[in-house]
Amino acid sequence: MHERKQEDATAMTTATRFSTTLRDHARKTIERLRYADIVVGIPSYYSGESIVHVIRTVAEGLERYYPDAKAVILVADGGSTDDTREIANLLQIHSYSIEKIVTIYRGLPGKGSGLRAAFEVANFLKAKAVAVFDSDLISIKPEWVRNVIDPLFKGYDFVAPYYRRYKLDGTITNTIAYNLTRALYGQRVRQPIGGDFGISQKLAKYYFDQDVWETDVARFGIDVWMTTTAVVGGFKLCQARLGVKVHGEKDPGADLGPMFRQVVGTIFQLMETNAGYWQKVRRSRDVPVLGEELEQEPAPFEIDQAGLIDYFRMGWANFSGVWQRVIEEKDVERLRDLVSVARREDFYLPVETWVRIVYRYARQFHATPRQRFKVLDTMVPLYNARVASLINEVRDKNPDDSERLFEAHARAFETMKDYLIKIWDEEVHDG
Repeated sequence: MHERKQEDATAMTTATRFSTTLRDHARKTIERLRYADIVVGIPSYYSGESIVHVIRTVAEGLERYYPDAKAVILVADGGSTDDTREIANLLQIHSYSIEKIVTIYRGLPGKGSGLRAAFEVANFLKAKAVAVFDSDLISIKPEWVRNVIDPLFKGYDFVAPYYRRYKLDGTITNTIAYNLTRALYGQRVRQPIGGDFGISQKLAKYYFDQDVWETDVARFGIDVWMTTTAVVGGFKLCQARLGVKVHGEKDPGADLGPMFRQVVGTIFQLMETNAGYWQKVRRSRDVPVLGEELEQEPAPFEIDQAGLIDYFRMGWANFSGVWQRVIEEKDVERLRDLVSVARREDFYLPVETWVRIVYRYARQFHATPRQRFKVLDTMVPLYNARVASLINEVRDKNPDDSERLFEAHARAFETMKDYLIKIWDEEVHDG
């Protein structure tokens, strides 16, 4: 009797481990289809106000540019309790060559699990091209579908988005994600956390086969993981012009702390996984930018600089002891001076100081596995200080001059990379 109970318990445990990300109705539809040329994945969560626009635009792009292709649009939802799935289900697509599937994915909650479902569908249907788009896009156009998918039919494996952004948009990208991706892995992918990508059949299978789907990658950090994995895996990369990216209503000056933790935490974790790779990389190279330019100008907006500086000062009050243990003494002195800067216009955190801070935090994250995310939390006020400084640095600059400045910052991360390698190895050797 006891053995029988044990068998039942084992069966129950096994039943909750999903061999597929798809629910039965979605799996049966996929099996009925048998093959597709193109799969478009749209991971969704509380996207009721935008999902119709995204699906319609994707369908229009597929009909206009790939009329002879058999295509699947997969809306992989994270269990929204608004009307996202109902709205998506009710939308009619009047095309014999496009199949729409709406399902709640199985697995950990997060965008990564939604994309995993798209990779599984593409893998089963042997799709030649896979595209993924965010579900809250307002600015998506049919041309996005063409610009992301066309390179896949020309031999590229990974198509990263190349947006036109306002100079104060994408501060996590411009202060750390682009800089670290370029310096570590040697490829100038301008938007490594962009959200809208093209993926070849070969790379989709490679992603699906990776043993990361029960980790934080499945929850968040998927975009930078996909970019980094494509580079380290030796896949052929390019970038697609997509014009301006506009999401659903978000306050650009709102707290970006959670997103910072997710993105930077993933980048730092990938540094550990790929240490043998990035320590050998010394220079970066351009990644081709393809596709027609979409003529749009991004709308300017204000960021609450005073709020950023206040957050930094509060950080000094709470975390200065931690900063003194993590950061070089000369950089702590620079931060001490910044605390008492009276005029916002005089608030400057030099890029060299910022590079050393980022590299020191990467090393600290690596050295303190049990405390790593607590350590990362203490970096958020420093990021706010860097953004507050950036507002002053680009204040009078036009878009081209701002981009030149961002490129100069990225070069600083590259030229100071030996500093990272030196302190990373010291920590490893000292144990």
